[in-house]
Amino acid sequence: MQIFNGKAALMDFLKSIKTLNSTIGFVPTMGALHQGHLSLMQQSLSENQNTVVSIFVNPTQFNNPEDLLKYPRTLDQDIEKMASLSPDLIVYAPSVDDIYEGKILSQTFDFEGLENQMEGKFRPGHFNGVGTIVKRLFEIVTPTNAYFGEKDFQQLQIVKKMVEKNNLAVNVIGCPIHREKSGLAMSSRNERLTEVEKKEAALIYNTLIAAKEKFQSSSSKLVSDWVKKTFDENNSFELEYFQIADESTLLPCIRKNKNKKYRAFIAVIVNNIRLIDTISLN
Repeated sequence: MQIFNGKAALMDFLKSIKTLNSTIGFVPTMGALHQGHLSLMQQSLSENQNTVVSIFVNPTQFNNPEDLLKYPRTLDQDIEKMASLSPDLIVYAPSVDDIYEGKILSQTFDFEGLENQMEGKFRPGHFNGVGTIVKRLFEIVTPTNAYFGEKDFQQLQIVKKMVEKNNLAVNVIGCPIHREKSGLAMSSRNERLTEVEKKEAALIYNTLIAAKEKFQSSSSKLVSDWVKKTFDENNSFELEYFQIADESTLLPCIRKNKNKKYRAFIAVIVNNIRLIDTISLN
């Protein structure tokens, strides 16, 4: 397995293996790899001649310094997991300086309002940080296809918009959410939960499933009120937001339109650990 810590060496290597018809798949991660990440890599390996995985905890997408400090960093274990998956993976694990060259600053992007909903309301500057690092990684790796999990559905739409607005020749592919047996969406942040908290956090997905069922016959407001009440009655959780939104614009659903696709988005805090999830409602 090829492992690079510097972009210059990685770019030289990718040039050396590139052919007229070869494709590069790319899976950007912040490490603390779980089965969801590995499934993205597996899909890329099956669809491309070469697959690059980046492991980089990006400082510009954290609006909370404590969250950045506590984010799990498990590079040695991550490399073991990737090696057992496939020796053909190409790993890029850069330093902050290799990416930002001494200037840890975000670019400002026009995401046409996608950044103002859900996560954007609670994490100011987050999506400029996401856009900055993903654009930079795309410029370094020059992938044909890039793979993102649908758990971060808003991020997926943001990345697609960034690619469109910057005319980047990358095909952005959304992949299904991987879940624990309890239904809890797999996340690197789950590493910080106790076993008891993990079991209790199954309430998040169970609530989304029930909300989907209720949405078939109830208004968006009634469903949202029911979700809020569900979490108000449980002292272990703090509901940060629940929103039913149009999948393409991410604008809140005020009145249902049978020609639109809707999705429920949720963010919940468990013992100061922030968990997000989503489900298609159609």
